[in-house]
Amino acid sequence: MLFTFHNLRHISFGLTVIFLTAVLRLAAAEPSPAGLWKTFDDHTHKARGTVRIYEENGAFFGKIESSFKPEELNERCFKCTSERKDLPIMGLVILRDMRKNGSEYDGGDILDPETGSVYKCRLTLGHGGEEMQVRGYLGLSIFGRTQTWVRIPDNP
Repeated sequence: MLFTFHNLRHISFGLTVIFLTAVLRLAAAEPSPAGLWKTFDDHTHKARGTVRIYEENGAFFGKIESSFKPEELNERCFKCTSERKDLPIMGLVILRDMRKNGSEYDGGDILDPETGSVYKCRLTLGHGGEEMQVRGYLGLSIFGRTQTWVRIPDNP
């Protein structure tokens, strides 16, 4: 079989299409932090509640959706400042303005409703998007703590 310039153009075009299709599939398969996450108590390591992360205008936000402790269902954020002061804990937006930065999400902040403190935040997805490392810190990332949240399948 004789390869002509015309044949090579067709082969080159076909390979380009295959390559672009593979790249788009990989990009589409990359997990997102959006969804429902189970959180854990820092001290007891027991399940604490759930946080729903959602995307809005290219940034990710997270709000408390439920608590596994019945006594927390009616609590308010008395120690919070600014617009979140005295708001109910259920439905409170605790994660704000997180944006994709390479393989992580950062640039936003996270609120600890128990203390009212706001920290810089970094999210890192692991285990195929089924776990997420949530790091809150002051100043430099080494001055903080990390929690592991576990994805919960959404009920349709």
